[in-house]
Amino acid sequence: MSLCLVYITTPTIEEAEIIGGNLVSRKIAACVNIVDGMKSIYNWEGKVEHGNEVILIAKTKIALVGELIENVKALHSYDCPAIVAIPIIDGSESFLNWIRNETK
Repeated sequence: MSLCLVYITTPTIEEAEIIGGNLVSRKIAACVNIVDGMKSIYNWEGKVEHGNEVILIAKTKIALVGELIENVKALHSYDCPAIVAIPIIDGSESFLNWIRNETK
């Protein structure tokens, strides 16, 4: 399977919408889901931090992940943004074909 989901986090809904809109309009992702209200606990610079974040889940081709990462990093406010590609191993063939057709 040549498709994947890309998990991304941002600090605000506004930043998530900018990044998501960029990825879809450039056909780097067929779709981006935005989930607001995530609570995060993480280590950063030697301290345990607590914060609110927004999740983006982009549907794309594995071949586009490098370009997707570069676009996200160019728009992202974090020094070390979470951007992780997860291969799709199976799914609804009509949906998977839609991802293929809606990305470059």
